Amino acid sequence: MKNPPFDQRLARILVRPLVHTPVSPNHLTALTLVLALAGGGLLAMGQDVAGAAVFVTARFLDHFDGELARQSGRKSRFGYYFDYVSGGLGYAALFGGACFGLSAGVLGGWAIVLGMGGVVSAFLSMGLNLRLDVALGGAVDGTAVGYPGMAGFELEDGIYLLLPVAWLGWLAPFFVAAGIGAILYCLWTLATVLRLRARWKV
Repeated sequence: MKNPPFDQRLARILVRPLVHTPVSPNHLTALTLVLALAGGGLLAMGQDVAGAAVFVTARFLDHFDGELARQSGRKSRFGYYFDYVSGGLGYAALFGGACFGLSAGVLGGWAIVLGMGGVVSAFLSMGLNLRLDVALGGAVDGTAVGYPGMAGFELEDGIYLLLPVAWLGWLAPFFVAAGIGAILYCLWTLATVLRLRARWKV
């Protein structure tokens, strides 16, 4: 990636001590997945701040496996797909957990509807982004192309707002915005894949 986002640049520095250790990129991916699932579970139990903190930590650590793979020369096809599946499951856990935790509040049943929309969008976006990687060449060497971004930030970096939002007690409106955003992003990705498929026969 020519101009990586700021969090990936930081991960590139912090992961260096692990380059010559037995810790593998897949170990870090597994840790990221466990933390994301734990964050979703805490949100489901109404532990908003703790759940948000754990999930945001997971999303930051998500950059470490790829950086370790590049710096240690341990890229693999399995790791590439494992990272994608981990990301999809992680975001599904976020929406699934938050929707149950918030369903007892002002959103009521709409939290479940929106949360399930987010869960479905997370899985569909995972598959669609895999198709985009194939179309744009990122899958050739097991490196993901990445999300849209500018000025050192990617679209998904908005998830870092989850912790201060939860701490301020604004999780419900953030959840609504994130759920709608996930659905719109899924539709945009689908449109992009269809456009590339028509042009390049991918």
